[in-house]
Amino acid sequence: MIFLFFFMVALVAFIIWRASRKRAAESQDTTSRAGAAVSGAVTLIAGLLALSQCFTVIPAGHIGVVDFFGTVQEITLKSGINFVNPLAEIIKMSIQTQEIKETMDSPSKEGLTTQIEVSVLFHLNPDRAAEVYKTVGQNYSPVILEPQFRSVCRSVTALYEAKALYTSERGMLESLIFDDLKKVVEPRGVTIESTPMRRVGLPAGLSAAIEEKLRMEQESQRMQFVLTKERQEADRKRIEAQGISDFQKIVTLGISENLLRWKGIEATLKIAESNNTKVVIVGSGKSGLPIILDTK
Repeated sequence: MIFLFFFMVALVAFIIWRASRKRAAESQDTTSRAGAAVSGAVTLIAGLLALSQCFTVIPAGHIGVVDFFGTVQEITLKSGINFVNPLAEIIKMSIQTQEIKETMDSPSKEGLTTQIEVSVLFHLNPDRAAEVYKTVGQNYSPVILEPQFRSVCRSVTALYEAKALYTSERGMLESLIFDDLKKVVEPRGVTIESTPMRRVGLPAGLSAAIEEKLRMEQESQRMQFVLTKERQEADRKRIEAQGISDFQKIVTLGISENLLRWKGIEATLKIAESNNTKVVIVGSGKSGLPIILDTK
């Protein structure tokens, strides 16, 4: 109770100052005047110190809980300078982001023991700070958060096989830890920001076996891709061959004796009109082809 102490000092000093001043005025005594000056200075200093207890400074990233002789006010103090009851106790609680790291042995779905290192980022909910102080106290993290965090991590990892910690399912596992932990601790006034999984440890032989299995699965997927590509190429060639065959059939059906005779006449005319052709001998018969001789 610093306020009461300084208040009493200021009160006593004020009484002494009045008495000393009265004696000095009556007797004109130098000692009485010096005593009055000293007691006056003490009164002023003690009064200022007592007055300063009516104000408190809440640092940035903190919140003030007012405890007046065991009665905790629901309204909290924001960061900055605040006018307060000098007889009340102000508890400054951080609402900044905090981190807890946990390294634990956790079972997997198949019964294997895995060692995981998980972090949880959290902060105190400013609107629930007074309630947290009343029900738990300032050191709320070891009571509310840490036990629930360990329990949730073990229960979630028990739903997955060990290989899930090495695959894309790891992100889903982190999401489940986040959701389950949030449901448990947020009603108690602690806000969860994230639960990143930092490290996963498995026995050396098991890790090698999982990595080999994953490698074989990837190789199998690659071979399936190659086979699919080859089937597509075979289908393309089959379609191309069928197209060529259909084209040849269509062309064959369109060729007739009259067409060939007409093409022969066109060729004879072109040859006859050529500058290098001197003699054109037409073959015998109706469809005889011409014989071209160069006279040079």
